[in-house]
Amino acid sequence: MKQHLQHPVFSVISKLATELDVHAYAIGGYVRDIFLKRPSKDIDIVVLGNGIDFAEAVAAKLGIKVSVFKNFGTAMLRYQDVEVEFVGARKESYRSESRKPIVENGTLEDDQKRRDFTINALAIALNSENYGELLDPFGGTEDMQNKLIRTPLNPVETFSDDPLRMMRAIRFAAQLNFKIDDNALAAIKANLSRIKIVSQERITDELNKIILSPKPSTGFNYLFDTGLLHIIFPQMVALHGVEIINGKGHKDNFYHTLQVLDNICETTDDLWLRWAAILHDIAKPATKRFEPAHGWTFHGHEDKGARMVPKIFAQLKLPLNEKMKFVQKLVQLHLRPIVLSQSIVTDSAVRRLLFEAGDDIEALMLLCKADVTTKNEYKVKKYRNNFELVQQKLKDVEERDNIRNWQPPVTGTDIMLIFGIKEGREVGIIKNKIREAILEGEIPNDREAAIAYTIEKGLEIGLKVAASTN
Repeated sequence: MKQHLQHPVFSVISKLATELDVHAYAIGGYVRDIFLKRPSKDIDIVVLGNGIDFAEAVAAKLGIKVSVFKNFGTAMLRYQDVEVEFVGARKESYRSESRKPIVENGTLEDDQKRRDFTINALAIALNSENYGELLDPFGGTEDMQNKLIRTPLNPVETFSDDPLRMMRAIRFAAQLNFKIDDNALAAIKANLSRIKIVSQERITDELNKIILSPKPSTGFNYLFDTGLLHIIFPQMVALHGVEIINGKGHKDNFYHTLQVLDNICETTDDLWLRWAAILHDIAKPATKRFEPAHGWTFHGHEDKGARMVPKIFAQLKLPLNEKMKFVQKLVQLHLRPIVLSQSIVTDSAVRRLLFEAGDDIEALMLLCKADVTTKNEYKVKKYRNNFELVQQKLKDVEERDNIRNWQPPVTGTDIMLIFGIKEGREVGIIKNKIREAILEGEIPNDREAAIAYTIEKGLEIGLKVAASTN
């Protein structure tokens, strides 16, 4: 393993460990990522003794500052391009009502036992007498070869002690395209209720990492099959299942949503666009109706879904800012390009879509393309061709009419000056008429035409011109 310890910080740690008669090891994710051939800039060092004292000695040797976190018994320093965290070897025990451990000093074996998974329990010795020696007591390297997530100790105990590890198991499976060991899966199912003692913020952090994985459906299928999703995100579980009446069924909206999510991950790594994919049909269970003449309908699911977004974001402790508004807008508008692609595209319809979507039009089109999950190749080709026509139309109309992030060429202040009136109902009426006229293509999107139209519509409702319109 010596060839993977080329960074100069390892040499400094090794020399100091020998000088101070301290045993030091690289452990955890950095070692794991060597075998996975993934770059890593975070190095965890465990020492037999006081991790903070050793970190301060390393920092003094390097002539740099160290950050100490006494409550956690850890210290961290940044050197060149890496972040190094130091901790003393520990053993842990837990109380049933908490996921915060009682921590005591321990041996390297104790420390490796307390790790969540075998692939994260690998250690490399850094002392001169055994520099580069791999210590793998639980078969982590073999598990990586077999693409398996497994716990060092009894998984029931591992997950009961720290229930967040259930989410982490699924997150690693999604990120690495690994399978979770059968015993570990059974232990997750046995410990489901324990997830309730974990803070929502930490659960959502793991959920977001699953969503950002190359193929999130892997993680969501595990979340669903184990029952975790039923606890942490029941609105998504409600999408599952197919109802049949008079021989007429509908697609399973849970698996459709997972397909849309996987589809959009091929074109973007934007977390919020991926959230829009998850939530685009979230209101279908609430709007599902059976109409004998047509079969199953979900009328208005885009409107209700958009109204559900703030509540879901608040529930999951996701940000209630412009990120939420972006997701809400895409849920609201996700049917619009699909409707356009199924009919003759009018300039008016395109202008309205540009007006409402603004700078998010490209993101909306990505979502709509991902929403095509039919297995019928003819339909897929037809949709794709029609989407290309819509995109070209969007480009043409935008270049000509400049509607994206539209600002009215005549303002409310202009209207008050032209007619010598105060702010009130008439101003709102005329502003709406100007907007509709431009979106419908009755007048061009420029100030001169808009002022002429303003005067015409003002006179129609009994106003009189009171000022110059230049």
